[in-house]
Amino acid sequence: MISTWLTERFGLAVPIVAAPMSGAANGSFAAAVCRAGGLGMIGISSESPDDVRAEAAAASAAGASYGIGLLAWLAKDRPDLLDVVIELRPPFVSLSYGEYGPLIEPLRAAGITVTTQIGTVDEADQAVEAGVDVIVARGSEGGGHGRDAVATLPLLEAVLDRVDRPVLAAGGIATARGLAAVLAAGAVGAWVGTAFLGCPENAWSPARRSKVLAADLDSTIYTHVYDIAMRQPWPSQYGGRVVRNTFTETWHGREEELASDASIRGELVAAADREDFDQFSVWAGQAAGLVTDERSVADVISDFAAAETLLRRWGPE
Repeated sequence: MISTWLTERFGLAVPIVAAPMSGAANGSFAAAVCRAGGLGMIGISSESPDDVRAEAAAASAAGASYGIGLLAWLAKDRPDLLDVVIELRPPFVSLSYGEYGPLIEPLRAAGITVTTQIGTVDEADQAVEAGVDVIVARGSEGGGHGRDAVATLPLLEAVLDRVDRPVLAAGGIATARGLAAVLAAGAVGAWVGTAFLGCPENAWSPARRSKVLAADLDSTIYTHVYDIAMRQPWPSQYGGRVVRNTFTETWHGREEELASDASIRGELVAAADREDFDQFSVWAGQAAGLVTDERSVADVISDFAAAETLLRRWGPE
């Protein structure tokens, strides 16, 4: 069994945190991750406090540590979201993408371990100054939102040399080999999203999951087009990595024109309703090319546990 700060702090069998992927990582998915020995997280965006309570109840049914992911730019204007998270007191909370500093102390005062995702060394410095407990070094190959500045391994190496906090590695980690690599470098675990997108326990539909299963290593693109089209007020420095489709091929590079199209949001909502993922988004990282079969959460985490065998190959005889 691999033992790190992460496994000891949260009672895990495997040093894996399932990323709080909004729309995919609901309470039942988080519970499945927890039962399999990892730390499951719930992704929160515009849910009501009652919705958050319901998802947290599903996650906590596993009887293990779980987490909640909040978007800082949204939580800043939605104090009800911060209030309900403090009420629930999950062991682990992520505050990422936006001005999270003022939100940290109320969470820590409630006994919650707080993390944030960073994409540059400067952001790691800012996170330490703000007082986060754990840093997630998210490389540009990661799926969903983040920076497109530095790949995972160079970022991880630089951050580990820079900060005095536990560091999780994120971006491109989908197998035991990837987990072994970041643990050997000094990370306390891996923050994993895309590897779980082929699992039937996540909240995505089979049609949406199938787009990840069919993807290759070079099938994704980092873009702002979905945030622009859906009128999502994400901070401009954060785009997102998605599986390429007809919509990204049509609009990537034509962002100004897209922003002025008044009908596009309604068209995308309609595409989502009919499960047309040649138009609607499938958020995933470059590791989608390593996700080739539908497998259970337990199978994915069991495969990650094989990192222990890989690490022993270079250990003392």
